[in-house]
Amino acid sequence: MDVSCPNILFVMGPTAIGKSAVAAKLAQFFNTHVISADSRQFYRELPIGTAHPSATELELAPHHFIGNLELTETWSASKFANESLALLKNPTFNPLAIFCGGSGFYLRALEYELDDIPEAPEEVRAKLNLEIKEHGLSPLQGELREKDPGYYSKVDIHNPQRVIRALEVIRFTGKRYSDFLSGTPKKRPFNCIKVGLEMDRAALYDRINKRVDLMMAAGLEEEAKRVYPQKHLNSLNTVGYKELFQYFDGNCSKEEAIDEIKKNTRRFAKRQMTWLRREEQVEFFHPSDFYKICEYVQSKIKLP
Repeated sequence: MDVSCPNILFVMGPTAIGKSAVAAKLAQFFNTHVISADSRQFYRELPIGTAHPSATELELAPHHFIGNLELTETWSASKFANESLALLKNPTFNPLAIFCGGSGFYLRALEYELDDIPEAPEEVRAKLNLEIKEHGLSPLQGELREKDPGYYSKVDIHNPQRVIRALEVIRFTGKRYSDFLSGTPKKRPFNCIKVGLEMDRAALYDRINKRVDLMMAAGLEEEAKRVYPQKHLNSLNTVGYKELFQYFDGNCSKEEAIDEIKKNTRRFAKRQMTWLRREEQVEFFHPSDFYKICEYVQSKIKLP
């Protein structure tokens, strides 16, 4: 694999813990770039609800894959990995590149070579998205459980993207999605440094609640109204938007929608931490321990 950068740093952690701020400061400290691995920050129409890095953070270091897609575009983990590998051929990343985000599947796609899984025609995915729009996710979860119980037992069945990806392959090929998974991923030749951010759960939940309030004050409701006509898109089946869509549809009050955003964000953060705790070779720090993080990263960098 022809890349100029031998070291990649993953800055991971639950939503609202401050990953973007830490990653930007680290990139400034190490004179490198930040590559977003947040599958929702890719969308340029959603800067508030997906917490794009602030103008101050963007000034600290070059950033990539922030607002690079339209809502109608899709990006798989495979595409993310290929685009990232192309970036890492740039010698300005040497000897360290920083990946920041809570999308564990995207980070894993960079650390390990992915299985060769067929790409289903766009119409298959479009039909699945239409079914979610009309009937919700539950029927598709049931279909996945019936057709591929092995994959169903280990995937995050509450993540529509994962369920749709599996079912589009199943419907297209007539085979189980798990049939295409080797079970023995091959590690790419990077020195992977993993930093996990953590804090007391009560403190994190307080941050989440306050961030939702700040998002609403910054114009999240107006942002959601602008994309409301496209609410059927999978890219908008996202915490912060789907709750406001319920409010726009008259199914709840604005206050109830805001409370649901906070509750669902806390649940999402809990799932992220559960995944992160299972990840190997992660060193955990409080987000405020910046110089301890710098010292740790410096000790792990391997020079070519």
